Amino acid sequence: MLGPSPARNLSIQGSWAVERQLLDRSTGTHGTFAGVVRFSPTDDGGLAFREEGTMRWPTFTGPASREYVLKPADRPDALDVFFADGRPFHRMSFTPEASQDRHWCDPDTYRVAYNYEGPDTFSYTWDVTGPRKDLLLTSALKRQV
Repeated sequence: MLGPSPARNLSIQGSWAVERQLLDRSTGTHGTFAGVVRFSPTDDGGLAFREEGTMRWPTFTGPASREYVLKPADRPDALDVFFADGRPFHRMSFTPEASQDRHWCDPDTYRVAYNYEGPDTFSYTWDVTGPRKDLLLTSALKRQV
């Protein structure tokens, strides 16, 4: 968790069920993603993020996955998120002053907001705007036991 206890405790480690609502605001198209996110420790004190599941979209239904690397940030209540190839992505935190971040992916802007709901539940929303995309992606994660 990145809220009340420091990120360096890496208490988000483990497996989480994820449910995601997808909305393309430009067309009104809705979709979903359901799967599992695994946060596994890395040798450098960070976490590997691996998401696998099934995406349902009017033009595609099937397996989908992604990977990131999370590393301790310069503040104890945050993790810096990197793409699997090492490029910086955004900062993850649940504290009110740091729970929002943005990422420029030319030509669109991705804004993320994290919400800590308890030690076994959190969510985040990506608001993507620009000339190519107008998306709202809302993800809810629950710890698997």
